[in-house]
Amino acid sequence: MSGQCSISTSTIVGVDALPVDVEVDVGAGLPSFAIVGLPDLAVQEARERVRSALRFSGYEIPNARIVVNLAPGPLRKHGTGFDLPIALGILGATRQLPESVTRDVVAVGELSLDGSVRPVPGMLAHALSARSAQRTLVGPEEENGLHVEGLDYRPLRRLSSLHNGLPEPAVERSVSAASTERLIDFKEVVGQEIALRALLAAAAGGHNVLMVGPPGSGKTMLARRLPGILPPLDEYERLQTALVHSVAGIDDQAALSGVRPFRAPHHSASVAGLVGGGSPPRPGEASLAHNGVLFLDEMVQFGPAALQSLRQPLEDGTVTLVRAEGRVNFPARFSLVGAANPCPCGFLGDESRICSCNVAQIDRYNARIGGPLMDRIDLVVEVRRPDPSLLLEPATGPDSQQLLERVLEARSLAARRGLGATSRLSGAALLASCCLIAGAGDFLENAARAHHLSGRGITRLLRVSRTFADLDGAARVGIEHLSEAIGFRAKDGR
Repeated sequence: MSGQCSISTSTIVGVDALPVDVEVDVGAGLPSFAIVGLPDLAVQEARERVRSALRFSGYEIPNARIVVNLAPGPLRKHGTGFDLPIALGILGATRQLPESVTRDVVAVGELSLDGSVRPVPGMLAHALSARSAQRTLVGPEEENGLHVEGLDYRPLRRLSSLHNGLPEPAVERSVSAASTERLIDFKEVVGQEIALRALLAAAAGGHNVLMVGPPGSGKTMLARRLPGILPPLDEYERLQTALVHSVAGIDDQAALSGVRPFRAPHHSASVAGLVGGGSPPRPGEASLAHNGVLFLDEMVQFGPAALQSLRQPLEDGTVTLVRAEGRVNFPARFSLVGAANPCPCGFLGDESRICSCNVAQIDRYNARIGGPLMDRIDLVVEVRRPDPSLLLEPATGPDSQQLLERVLEARSLAARRGLGATSRLSGAALLASCCLIAGAGDFLENAARAHHLSGRGITRLLRVSRTFADLDGAARVGIEHLSEAIGFRAKDGR
């Protein structure tokens, strides 16, 4: 029993699935099973899983020399998704499956010892790769390939099912719309009008926010309610966000239904945990927050290296990891929301408690964030404890649905200008979008000199001003919008 067979699969690099040919040769020689082509340990272990799965599924295991080559050779292969294509290659080479089963097929899936097919991380990326190659995808049952339009997806529950040929095509399921039933409401917030205005601007324009206040003032409470006023993802954003989540091996159903991600890592997170890393490189929290919000509670407590690693994604919307094997890019366009105490003890400027920190301690504490990162934060808002009497009265403020409508109206105004998202504008496009009224240019120039604003600071100031004008329904940015934006800048003027 000898022969050769080649079947296509793919391996994940970043958030892309690159095509790989699994070439199987079964020939004369001492019985052996070798996998070549830069496989990692998980791929090497496929030998034992494939043997057991074939035997349990009623197929004959050839008592011959089996060589599996994963091409192209220089590309490192990783993961358990090679189990299924290796098994199909062996069955094709030994003529236990007809050629029609393995021709023009992309196979991805992990095999259990009893021959059942399990999903692997990144199935959505594999599905997009198969569709691009105009090939049929054979993979585990009930996976993300069902959501890729134009893909011929054949869900395989067990390897033994191939005795009857390829399974029937999967029936496309509709993805449910985004649900906000479980989101906590802004109506419960009292006495935080200034912070609410800042978060409203952040939601409308995709800006970065830092809330500073004593413990118990409501910073985390406000941030946790932000998802309730974020507009749902559009079709392109859904696919891109779900792709990152799929590669990371976490549930992507929320993203596919239009819910923007809200990630809140612990302050002990490492650089790799925030921006990605490992071997093979995997997306970090910044990429998992793509098209959504990254919330850093107790922001000052994060490691300085971890915080500074966010500078590139905040500026470029992407994370580039450089390793010996090459460069890997992860999308990471998010709004940063930070919460911090004003000093180590937390009570600097508090009306009811006295701060016990000296000047040197306060300076060291605030320097942990760093000037370059602060320069990328658009809105800095002081959050104070609300008066206790307000907490005992019925809430009378706007609810999240009313705020969401304002956000949608502001984004609609920005979209009608046709210049792109406000948070990404710069240069001539930003000035054209602002359309400053008479005297606003001189006011901005004087403010920039007085507050020592950098070029990036001026750009971000104009973006925030444009968002405030959109929230007010104004076609042009006026001095009142610039003044409001300046009021939300960092106290040191950076």
